[in-house]
Amino acid sequence: MPTADPYAFRPVTEADLPMLERWLNAPHVRRWWGEPADEVAGIKADFDEPAMQSFIVLYDGEEFAYLQCYRIAADDLSFGDRPERTVGIDQFIGLADRAGIGHGPAMIDAFVRKVFDEGMERVVLDPHPDNAQAVRAYEKAGFTVFDQRMTEDGPALMMARDRC
Repeated sequence: MPTADPYAFRPVTEADLPMLERWLNAPHVRRWWGEPADEVAGIKADFDEPAMQSFIVLYDGEEFAYLQCYRIAADDLSFGDRPERTVGIDQFIGLADRAGIGHGPAMIDAFVRKVFDEGMERVVLDPHPDNAQAVRAYEKAGFTVFDQRMTEDGPALMMARDRC
């Protein structure tokens, strides 16, 4: 008998910002993300940005991670040639005791299946090459590396997963 996906994605609200700042201050997150106060300000500013969606990820009802999804502008060539219906994602597991036990690949796969069901053709992301744990999680979620580039945030592996 099939069961419902244990992962859910609800939009971030202003009430979530203090929790996100705590998560962004956690050493396992802070290493790869920017200054927590600046990141939270950016998330808040994106509330009015139609190309960006921010989510709190829940596992069996428990809030444990953050995920943002953004439409890539037609003239943005940072991810190379791609289908028109391509989105980018960024995410982190906020609770340290939930990292490294399989939630990353599973929540990313659940979200990617969701956007494919909504008509997207490709999902891209760009982890730092030294973030081996994230790269492994993305590979387990079906992403493959197609390039390595220098971005405004430093070196990045360009990874993609296409709808089958």
